Amino acid sequence: MYATERQEVIERMLLQSGRVGVLELATHFDVTTETVRRDLDALERSGALRRVHGGAVPLDRASLVEPSVADRVARHSDSKRSIAHRALDVLGEDFRGSIFFDAGTTTNAVADQLAARLLATRGTAEVVTHSLYLAHTLASVETVSLSLIGGRVRGVTAAAVGAETVRAISGLRPDIAFVATNALSAGFGASTPDPEEAAVKAAIVRSARRIVLVADQSKFETERLVSFAALSDLDILVTDAEPPAVLRTALDEADVEVWTA
Repeated sequence: MYATERQEVIERMLLQSGRVGVLELATHFDVTTETVRRDLDALERSGALRRVHGGAVPLDRASLVEPSVADRVARHSDSKRSIAHRALDVLGEDFRGSIFFDAGTTTNAVADQLAARLLATRGTAEVVTHSLYLAHTLASVETVSLSLIGGRVRGVTAAAVGAETVRAISGLRPDIAFVATNALSAGFGASTPDPEEAAVKAAIVRSARRIVLVADQSKFETERLVSFAALSDLDILVTDAEPPAVLRTALDEADVEVWTA
């Protein structure tokens, strides 16, 4: 098999599994590990993957990769809607309380369904967010009283960040916080690429009485640059698939409820 053919197969394997290992590939192709490393180096130079210890991962699993809101909104959209529907079960009937919405396309899916859920359950909500995207979604909902926290707005997430934002969140005590994450792993918890975004998320986690993390399965067993919450900081994980065994065990040990949409 020629190198170009081998590299095409490696790209397909990476797409299917989310990670490839040097030893695994050497066995699969019956070549030396040095040959595999050269293939991975060539693929990294072409922008097809990112090298990590022992193998490679897709570029979107690199620790600093952060697609814009516009890029992310259509990804896993069906899963996000299902997760949002299940996550709102936390409100129960006749909800009268406060909610903080973190920035994110999955949390926006929750916000998008909030009006219908409050109407169906005869509830009302005091909602706070630092996300311009979510504020637009919730601004005209009659059963919601909306407050928007200010700060410097990051274009990539359309959310306020910085010391002013963190201070404002630290002075709140919402009943429930719906929090998004870029990655979730047993050892590193919930993480995100940007330190300022992480500081805001950490402030949300510290402030709320109940933390509901909403994340589809593509976030499992991945890590970004900055951890903003340990698993033990979470109360509920709402997702679209059963977490892998190692992560599920860690969630159970941290007493995190796992709700599958």
